[in-house]
Amino acid sequence: MITGALRAVWDEPRVPAPLSRPWWDVALVAALVPTALIEGIVRDDVPWPPYTTLLTMVCAIAVLWRAQHPLGMLLLAFGAQTLAEVGPAVAGLDDGALYTTAVVLLLPYSLARWDSGRHVTVGVGLLIACHVLRELLYGSPAADIVVGAGFLSFAVVLGAAVRFGVSARQRGAEQVKLRERERLARELHDTVAHHVSGIVIQAKAGQAVAATDPQRALGVLGVIEKEAARVLTEMRALVGVLRDGAEVERAPIYGIADLQRLVDDTADGPRVELMVSGDVDNVGTSVGAAVYRVVQESVTNARWHAHGATRLEVRVRTDDDVVHVDIVDDGTGRGHRRSSARGQGSGLGIMGMRERVELLGGQLRAGPLRDDGWAVSATIPRVPGQ
Repeated sequence: MITGALRAVWDEPRVPAPLSRPWWDVALVAALVPTALIEGIVRDDVPWPPYTTLLTMVCAIAVLWRAQHPLGMLLLAFGAQTLAEVGPAVAGLDDGALYTTAVVLLLPYSLARWDSGRHVTVGVGLLIACHVLRELLYGSPAADIVVGAGFLSFAVVLGAAVRFGVSARQRGAEQVKLRERERLARELHDTVAHHVSGIVIQAKAGQAVAATDPQRALGVLGVIEKEAARVLTEMRALVGVLRDGAEVERAPIYGIADLQRLVDDTADGPRVELMVSGDVDNVGTSVGAAVYRVVQESVTNARWHAHGATRLEVRVRTDDDVVHVDIVDDGTGRGHRRSSARGQGSGLGIMGMRERVELLGGQLRAGPLRDDGWAVSATIPRVPGQ
């Protein structure tokens, strides 16, 4: 078991570093470099001030590349810190390291946060070994050595905790996206089955009347062509969401026509007012299901998080190209729902809505109003993917 855990740590891949350098790293270095210079000038207990100050600046500047090159910056910074402290000690001078060198604690954190398991293992091993040997050189008591190792280990553990916390949230987000794709795949399966069944029935009817009523048979062929074109459009738009080997289950598909029943079944929470306008009868099955999904999730979100809400307006409007969905409530609880909109914590439902809408070529926005209240707005093309 222990061997398996160690192997898992060793095989842990590197986490992609941020594409751009965080502003707070730049601000921190911009503050630490002059601080080290001032400290080296004003403190009278610092041996070899130019030497110590220069190496301290190296420690601070290493922070700029801590995400892109965690192990390299760790070795550079701790090497510079060690030289700054050991050099005077070997010469028989007192230890006068600058306080600014405390910034090196960011480097073990960065190592565990972004680097591969191999580099983390090597870096932590070298770090602890360097710390112990350095303290033994100073003649430090065992308690000081243990406390110092604890500080270094805490930075490593904190970096690992943040790393795996972020990974867990990302996995949760991927699961939400996967569920939405599976739902779309199921709906595609049912839609195709429905239309193809209709095509088969119409074809049989056409065969039955072809000999006696050719004109009627031509009408049947027109219906078949229309149904076939419709199902082909649905398949072209959504077949990409099918996963290889996925087993598709049958389930009822709800659409715009089912919104009134959804509203009527919402007994708890704020009063829901539904307004539907435009030609909704010819909206595609997948688009209608997405509209239903957006309204369902928004109503549920309002019931749970819109504290003090008394009214929830749901507007669905269609034009020639787009279906517009707007949901507005008059509740409070803006802070909690703002985190939900970002996909954090319990807000995976909003993330699922956004994934569904974007798969169909649309856009979804969710956020607080200027005063109290929360709004969800979605636009979805009538023909998916356009």
